[in-house]
Amino acid sequence: MAQRENAAKRLTSKVIGWRAARIDDPVDRLRFLRKSVGDRSPMTLARPETRRFLRDNRWKIAGVLTIALAWPAMEATRGTVRLLASDGVIGASSGSGGGETFPNVWLQEQDSRSETWSNGLRVEKKFETDNEPRRFEAYARGKEDQAAPVQLEAPAGIVYHTTESHLAPLEEGQSRRLRIIGHSLLQYVQEKRSYHFLIDRFGRVWRVVKEKDAANHAGYSVWADQRFTYVNLNRGFLGVSVETQTESGAGKAQVTPAQIHALKVLTEMLRSRYRIAEANCVTHAQVSVNPSNLQVGYHYDWAARFPYAEIGLPDNYDVPVPGMWIFGFTYDPSLVNVTGEKYWKGLLKGEERMRQDATASGAPPAQYRKALERRYRKILERVKTLAEPSAETQEVRTKESEG
Repeated sequence: MAQRENAAKRLTSKVIGWRAARIDDPVDRLRFLRKSVGDRSPMTLARPETRRFLRDNRWKIAGVLTIALAWPAMEATRGTVRLLASDGVIGASSGSGGGETFPNVWLQEQDSRSETWSNGLRVEKKFETDNEPRRFEAYARGKEDQAAPVQLEAPAGIVYHTTESHLAPLEEGQSRRLRIIGHSLLQYVQEKRSYHFLIDRFGRVWRVVKEKDAANHAGYSVWADQRFTYVNLNRGFLGVSVETQTESGAGKAQVTPAQIHALKVLTEMLRSRYRIAEANCVTHAQVSVNPSNLQVGYHYDWAARFPYAEIGLPDNYDVPVPGMWIFGFTYDPSLVNVTGEKYWKGLLKGEERMRQDATASGAPPAQYRKALERRYRKILERVKTLAEPSAETQEVRTKESEG
């Protein structure tokens, strides 16, 4: 029975995807997806009495939902200048220019075990390790096919992750189990060089990979600011992960007040130390891509509910997804079902920006998209070559695995 249900779900998803791909207008496409895919869970999860109420009043509710769901899409089409203002699409303070101000945070004291910073941040150093040096290339915005890439070493941004590890309840009686799980997680993250920082369940900040080096946290993800397009975020951006777990079937994760505070003071320190723009502080779900099928949203962590406001950042969910309008990426229909309205609004804006650029170039959208895809594959081949670990690093890893 379960196999038949799963097979039916896969078939339904394919049919919905086939139908959605044939809707040219991005607004109409997202309306169709939200109607076909995105509104199932409330009815499925409701109690019997709630389901009866919804069934008996379905036409009234449908009218309200149609207006509510269509409103963001309608707003998104009411004026190109207001929605997608040329160079401002990535945010008012994108890149390192634009008069952006940065927090003023300095190192207060340190020893072999920890660092203390002026804003109250304490960084634990027990698990910190080295990796491949952080050297990477960035491509001038609008000239990805023309100008030679710029060589950079300082981190250009921050990518926020979740660990997706098995969790114990955050309760006093679980303290010993929580310590064991946290210690095992840190050992694993250290071995894999997964992130630069990990924030545990108690809000403690652990440095894993040193900021001078790359970490294996985002692969060939894509982001852009006013100045540059970035393709290899392993090397270009810092990876910060929160020990939590995304809810099943959704891009939502829970964080504790202690973790939110840790995210805030850690972000302040990193932005102060490396002059990282607010617009380049983004979630893994926003930047991840699948190079094999050229779709965005390859990973779902922090696809919704990232506490941007609580940690003192603008809501970057509203940004047109750069992979879509710079490299022609599409997205899987199922992505709409696991993300919040704020996230899919970025998909809508990314698609609309790509179509506007196609119109400006005089090419049909499909033809223009193919040209963008070729641009990405060309850059990706170069990035892969540059990202190969050095012989020195390979030797160190071999010794570690043998030891």
